[in-house]
Amino acid sequence: MSKLEDVVSLCKRRGFIFPGSEVYGGMAGTWDFGPLGVMLKRNMMNAWWGFWVDKRDDIYGVDAAIIMNPKTWEASGHVATFADPLVECKECHGRFRADKLVDGATESITTEEFLKAKVKCPTCGKFNWDEIKKFNMMFQTHVGPVMDDASIAYLRPETAQGIFTNYKSVIDTIYPNMPFGIAQQGKAFRNEISPRDFILRDRECSQMEIEYFVHPDSWEEEFEKMRKEQHEFLEEVIGLPAEMIHELDVPAEDRAHYSKRTIDMMFDYPNGEEELMGLAYRTDFDLSNIQNASGKSMEYRDKVTGETFIPHVIEPSIGVERLFLAILTAAYQEEDDRVVLKLPENLAPYKFCVSPLLKNKPELVQKAEEVYKALKEKYIFVTWDDSGNIGKRYKKQDEIGTPKCVVIDFDTLEDGTVTVRDRDTTEQKRVKIEEL
Repeated sequence: MSKLEDVVSLCKRRGFIFPGSEVYGGMAGTWDFGPLGVMLKRNMMNAWWGFWVDKRDDIYGVDAAIIMNPKTWEASGHVATFADPLVECKECHGRFRADKLVDGATESITTEEFLKAKVKCPTCGKFNWDEIKKFNMMFQTHVGPVMDDASIAYLRPETAQGIFTNYKSVIDTIYPNMPFGIAQQGKAFRNEISPRDFILRDRECSQMEIEYFVHPDSWEEEFEKMRKEQHEFLEEVIGLPAEMIHELDVPAEDRAHYSKRTIDMMFDYPNGEEELMGLAYRTDFDLSNIQNASGKSMEYRDKVTGETFIPHVIEPSIGVERLFLAILTAAYQEEDDRVVLKLPENLAPYKFCVSPLLKNKPELVQKAEEVYKALKEKYIFVTWDDSGNIGKRYKKQDEIGTPKCVVIDFDTLEDGTVTVRDRDTTEQKRVKIEEL
């Protein structure tokens, strides 16, 4: 199992992830994706979209606004319930999530239960706690030139409501067959009390969510289909080891306020088992609330039977950063004198690295440039490296997960073959340029 500090170090060293606003001393809970991180992230998000949307006929995409009418968050229950248990140390005034200071605690922990655990303040070491308070995690902002109660709005804490508020528009324009889904990828914002564990718990993150609308009588069947498809996506498309993924049937007291059943796909991260992907049965909670709050019908009329009903919803949801870290965790390996990221080829930032054996030999450089341009045109994700000796180049490409290194040497000038080195096995073989 890789260590979190090793993964963090690799991300910084090789340009996957940088601390947010680092030049100004950073900002807790924010992270910036560097050149290689952006490429891996895009490949990962494209793989998700391809699996859940592009290859299917029953799921459609939307891209909703981040700032929405504040009535959205009142109807959804977020204004009233989207809160974490906040506890403050009376000595140093440090503030923490109470449930994260007590082993095995849940978000419903009480002050009495917390004090019984005899937890000392992580900052000052004292045992002098205030009562637990509920802290709403939504970021508040103001829309327009006047800052008053009438101008209050929120940065969305989830992408799901952007889907629900567009449900009626999709019905009116597309009129899809039931069951059907609406998918969205985008930013979400949560004012975490204590962001931690690298990119696992951020204040700004990206989500990939689907709201799958089903007949109320068929939710269990569709829920089970989605559960199996989640495993297919994580294990076959993303390439995560099945033995690192575990299912947790979330008990009622720990489920979100909208959920009647939730299964969390847990993953073995370096810091322990954490949630990777969720599958929630949201019933008709959201659409019924929207109908009541807006006065507009959210009913669907069946094309065959003519039956009208408010659909129930099954939601597969995953955080981009959590999936990103899971991929790095599974791929990171230390072997003898090298660090290697054994990324699946469909996710690796670069598919090939092209190098001249010697950069001070014009004939080798010219031929290598020809090969590079040909591969770049065919595969796009190709990089060039002529720095240092060939061994150092291999080590660098191993660290960033490049599956194949192509080296142009003097034999290339004679017989048109190149050396192709495999990242995972380190084996090398001669291949005709036209066969690359």
